[in-house]
Amino acid sequence: MSKEQDWRESLFYEQKNGYDLIDAEETKLVYAYAEGYKRFMDAARTEREAVRVSIELAEEVGFKEYIPGMALSAGDKVYLNNRGKSLILAVMGSEPLSEGAVIAGAHVDSPRLDFKQLPLYEDTEMAYFKTHYYGGIKKYQWVTIPLELHGVVALKNGDVIDVCIGQDPDDPQFVITDLLPHLAADQMKKTMSEGIKGEGLNILIGSVPYADDGKDRVKLAILSLLHDDYGITEEDFLSAELTAVPAFQSRDIGFDRSMIGAYGHDDRVCAYAELRAILDLKTPRRTAVCILADKEEIGSEGVTGMQSKAFDTFMEDICEGQGVALRRCYEKSFCLSSDVCNAFDPNYPEVSEKRNEAKINYGMGICKYTGARGKSGTSDASAEIVAYLRKLFAENNVIWQLCELGKVDQGGGGTIAKFMAERNIDTIDAGVPVLSMHAPFEVVSKLDCWMTYKGVLAAYQD
Repeated sequence: MSKEQDWRESLFYEQKNGYDLIDAEETKLVYAYAEGYKRFMDAARTEREAVRVSIELAEEVGFKEYIPGMALSAGDKVYLNNRGKSLILAVMGSEPLSEGAVIAGAHVDSPRLDFKQLPLYEDTEMAYFKTHYYGGIKKYQWVTIPLELHGVVALKNGDVIDVCIGQDPDDPQFVITDLLPHLAADQMKKTMSEGIKGEGLNILIGSVPYADDGKDRVKLAILSLLHDDYGITEEDFLSAELTAVPAFQSRDIGFDRSMIGAYGHDDRVCAYAELRAILDLKTPRRTAVCILADKEEIGSEGVTGMQSKAFDTFMEDICEGQGVALRRCYEKSFCLSSDVCNAFDPNYPEVSEKRNEAKINYGMGICKYTGARGKSGTSDASAEIVAYLRKLFAENNVIWQLCELGKVDQGGGGTIAKFMAERNIDTIDAGVPVLSMHAPFEVVSKLDCWMTYKGVLAAYQD
């Protein structure tokens, strides 16, 4: 090797495609991991379902429900179910919590269409549900695609009825209609954000009238079917949490099956990675904590979001069991805010700064900062934290890449990282790069999914 080549090897930083860095045996692991992830995704269409499935998987490997005040020892596995919509799991470490904890936090809510409080109406002898979209969506993407209905109806007597319609092959599905091109001349002149209005996201649910002479006969027919199947009346919609999600099963993408298409990769792809990692974890040195949070898509608000005190209460409880002040645990803790990042899309290069964007098949994406414009709304991890991850991932053969969310001044976004940092916990964003983020059908790389799991597991074990 010439001196010039030697300098290039030692001084330049060059990223490589992950498939050039792993062998055939690890490639098999990549594809096997993806099969488990697809099963999780097809069973967990909402945050409630994700929590339910995660608890089932956790209990299979010995996790027990946490009871405040229960004695915990190294290796004990516990979980806290927060109102059925968020979940905290922990594996107690061999060192006391005065040495801090290793935390991975993801969210299990995704953009969707929530039903309004009184959603059911009839117009021109067709029945509809009115919706209020949840999270950041492109409204035009949600018309003319098949939809499923998921959620719960809470009755006055305290009973809670689970609703899932459209997932079984024999179930009906639902749709929001759109104009035919022949009559859409005026619509096509509008901007993409104006072409479909929020109040126009009305779901078509039926058209056969009830056999009587009264008004709203189609609405009555639909209510009679719902009453027969679920025992509910129109008033019960007042205390319901019902939502429409895309009726797409997870599918391999590409002739080589190297990618996965699904609804809700943001952020259940990272939630599954950290869940799988803590389920596979033996007794760690420091206590490992997995957070599956709710409400991130609307600012992490509410009792099940990361701005809630539910996480602090859990951590304070287990710290008190060891006579450790919560603030002392936090100041020595480390958190991977496991949220997705955008993957560079060569169809839309104008919004990205190519040198600093995540790429498909280049591994786990690490975002030192997110935010918007002048880094507004980000925790901006320190150089020391990035150096720590460089060393950790090198020692554990984790393929990773440093990235940011688009060009400066182009846009931006946020995660739960800033809320963890507000607790005096060193935090950095880390997750899977996604194509078509927030669309009804997103795309991720199987290799990147696997490397995110390896990265979280390495952090837990360190």
